[in-house]
Amino acid sequence: MDFPDRPLIDGLTAYAHAAAHRPGAPCRCASGLVGVLADRDDGTVVRHGRLVAKAHAPGTDPEAHRARIALAAHPDLRDVFLPPLPAPTPGELDGRPVSVWPYGSPVDPADPDAAPWEEAATLLALLHRTPPPAESAVRLPEMRAPVKAALAVDRMRRTAPDHPAVATVLAAWRSIPGRVAPDAPRLLCHGDFHLGQLVRDTGPVESPAAPPPPHAPWRLIDMDDAGLGDPAWDLARPAAWFAAGILPPEIWSRFLGAYQEAGGPAVGTDPWVQLDVPARALTVQTAALAVAKSTAEGRPLDEVEDVMIDTCARIAGHRTDSAAVAST
Repeated sequence: MDFPDRPLIDGLTAYAHAAAHRPGAPCRCASGLVGVLADRDDGTVVRHGRLVAKAHAPGTDPEAHRARIALAAHPDLRDVFLPPLPAPTPGELDGRPVSVWPYGSPVDPADPDAAPWEEAATLLALLHRTPPPAESAVRLPEMRAPVKAALAVDRMRRTAPDHPAVATVLAAWRSIPGRVAPDAPRLLCHGDFHLGQLVRDTGPVESPAAPPPPHAPWRLIDMDDAGLGDPAWDLARPAAWFAAGILPPEIWSRFLGAYQEAGGPAVGTDPWVQLDVPARALTVQTAALAVAKSTAEGRPLDEVEDVMIDTCARIAGHRTDSAAVAST
């Protein structure tokens, strides 16, 4: 794999090594437990044994970042978030904040039947029900989900202005009413929920070579978009997939039912009253990113991406709303 920012990768690898081992201690971690897990515009992640180090996105607001890391470490949320680990100093590379976390086993994409939809819904409900910590030394930032939808549209406009699907995506975007309702609740939110944000909490990092314990609990990761906002946005991506016909009805029913059973406050008796606008916005966001990425990669849209464009066309045409799409 070719990494365009090799100095950052090398620096983060050294940072992870320093976090995993005492000074001067030899590294006996197996080669398969050391390496780059992700290298994207929004963050680079390196694993070293039973921990990972993450260089967050360029331009990350330092105060908001500190508040989000503190939120993940707060004892009231120990059953929701994977907590951060003490990091070597200084906590930045190339001006990008760096954080250190336990390594957690992710959801297996090769086994969709085992995806923990109910567990994820229960975690979200617990997060949304938890009062924001009153003693926080740093003011909690806004949850970034609505902003990310707008940024995806802007990215598409800049990088793929001539793509034939752009007009459809923009028409759907313009048709969405006030994307943040003035009377929406302001609760603790993850801000970018999907199954890739779930890992099993394998416990304290004591021996990097030790195997993870079986049946460890699921926890949410990736705090970069967390904060205060409307919790319906944390349900919006599965809702959008369901409305587009990508997520099977039985899985959506399991997910939503588990959320409601756990006392999740994001939705009422008719969940689409709260979910309609966020689900539309996530549909547009997904479609806009698909157009931008496929253009950058010089490839046609794949089957799932085409479905999202088609759903944007239905949104733009006012032939149905998300609730109606979901029922067809």
